[in-house]
Amino acid sequence: MTAPGILLSVVVPTYNYGHLLGRVLDSVLNQLNDECELVVIDDGSTDGTPKLLESIAAGHPSGFHWLRQDNAGAAAARNTGLRASRGSHVLFLDADDELLPGALAAICSAFRDEPGATVVIGGRLTRWPDGREKRHSPPRRMDDDPCRRVAGHLLDKTISVSHGAVAVERRLIESRPYPEAFRGREDIPVSAHWLARGRIKVIDVPLVRIHKHPDSLRHAVKVSEPLERALADEIFRGLPDECQKLKPTYLAQRYLALSRAAAQTGERSRAGKYLMAGLRADPMRLLARGQLRKLVRAWLGVCLRRSG
Repeated sequence: MTAPGILLSVVVPTYNYGHLLGRVLDSVLNQLNDECELVVIDDGSTDGTPKLLESIAAGHPSGFHWLRQDNAGAAAARNTGLRASRGSHVLFLDADDELLPGALAAICSAFRDEPGATVVIGGRLTRWPDGREKRHSPPRRMDDDPCRRVAGHLLDKTISVSHGAVAVERRLIESRPYPEAFRGREDIPVSAHWLARGRIKVIDVPLVRIHKHPDSLRHAVKVSEPLERALADEIFRGLPDECQKLKPTYLAQRYLALSRAAAQTGERSRAGKYLMAGLRADPMRLLARGQLRKLVRAWLGVCLRRSG
């Protein structure tokens, strides 16, 4: 439900990230204004997260509120945050990252300057534990064809849609909520939907710093054939009819990834099975940029281990 004057809601789901949460919340609170709000959803944390949130709420009586729910996963927490927020547009932000200074002002200005836009995509920074940092700029131009945008995101990796670097009109999110059955990679179906259905404005401004760290919950997802097939079905379930032709190619790409993963762990039989499945789905995908090289490298590793 929207509230007059609230243009942008920042929604942060969190689970046992109490040791990192202060960083991301400070990064948002330091730039809050009358047209922005911050909503945090504690997804049943068992650490000190509730006490931290209570303390922050006491010092910020307006513009910040938080809710606690039984652990249900990041997708459910984001959907809860969407329902609890009041802005006409929403920015989802992960609890282990941080918003860059000026990000909220840049996003709000973009929506005001182009009222017809329903998606604003900016750049991002990636930081590793050793202090290395890389800037990722958004595409200079977004294709007018929605299916080419989806292909750029799912297949060619030329369009990145990262939490913290994309803000979306509430109605567009509500038309395709996060799939709560998935505990990981649940952002892919919704980001494909935003690209296919949204009117997109690109701003060459870095909006978020994404922190890579070994205990990230992003690493906890176990890849499997049933998961990949279920995820493919979920991604394409809500896409336009003309984009359905991309599904075999996407499945082929995922099977090739499964083949590489099996080869790297010495599972030759499974690696061969997934390779053949990928070729059946779309044999031309093997010739796509980088696919053959990565597959050969994985299989060479198997051969070297056997000869050793």
